[in-house]
Amino acid sequence: MVTTRPFGTLEGRPLPLLTLSDGAISVELLPLGAAVRSIWVPDRHGIPTDVCLGYDTPEEYRLQDACFGGTLGRCANRIGGARFSIDRREYRLTANEGPNTLHGGGEGFHKKLWHFACHDRSVVFSRVSPNGEEGFPGTLQAEVAYTLQNGVLTVDYRAVCDRDTVVNLSNHTYFNLAGHGSGSVADHFVTIRAGRYTPCGSGNVPTGELASVADTVLDLRQGALLVERLDDPRLSATRGYDHNYALDGGGPAAEVCCPATGIAMEVTTTLEGMQFYTAGFLTDRPGKDGARYGRAGGLCLETQRFPDAVNHPGFPSPVLRAGETYQETTAWRFFTK
Repeated sequence: MVTTRPFGTLEGRPLPLLTLSDGAISVELLPLGAAVRSIWVPDRHGIPTDVCLGYDTPEEYRLQDACFGGTLGRCANRIGGARFSIDRREYRLTANEGPNTLHGGGEGFHKKLWHFACHDRSVVFSRVSPNGEEGFPGTLQAEVAYTLQNGVLTVDYRAVCDRDTVVNLSNHTYFNLAGHGSGSVADHFVTIRAGRYTPCGSGNVPTGELASVADTVLDLRQGALLVERLDDPRLSATRGYDHNYALDGGGPAAEVCCPATGIAMEVTTTLEGMQFYTAGFLTDRPGKDGARYGRAGGLCLETQRFPDAVNHPGFPSPVLRAGETYQETTAWRFFTK
């Protein structure tokens, strides 16, 4: 079931808040950024708990950084040097993180107002990204569909373009399974099923290598409490985790559990990569319902193509050819332990 209520105004127009409900779980969505604002799930005692960081006003979503809950595009993560080539033709993008492009440029998809259509168990967001937006070639038609059923929130991405282009859609929800305003996620237990990652150089842009996680602080295949890892000196440059994992495939990509509430989530995806980010660069700020957010106040599990993949022939290609269809899926299953 989908219900709507007002969420202020944007550019002189009313902005609705869309709520998907399925039993004890509900999810709030915004057309601004095709974003996830809240995810209410019961803890082990049946108490409803909002496990998603967010804001109270449209202005905060438009003006603040951090991309809370937003859809990332046209290309999530980083493109080194804010440029790439397709068939020897170079395209120059908006550089919005030093010399690099991050999450689509100066105003990525998470800052855009999307059209939407409500269905019985889902909401489908759509927008047209014009040729040359942030420097990307081609007119892209993008869709993001959220479906809630049986404790699973499924995110389906679809896109087509009239020219060869780069597409890498993702979602930037910050999860805190103790509750969005409960402080650090250091008490969370995280498992990531990936034996390799993409080492980075300057600006956290991949070098093009794939390296083993074995015998490193990045090895989360057997799971670990974050409190045992976040202050490791080997993670000092990224203030915790901010790394892209090359997923093993063939099963769930990750699982996160909060021992205090018993709330757990499992991530499955058709995509080959996942940026695991523990919000080391999240500055102190007000959040929903009087909460305060800060460093390590949430964690992100951004399923996606590898960062800067368009500039590394050894990575799976993010190039979408004209007339072809980009179609990928990520699902979050919530349960208790």
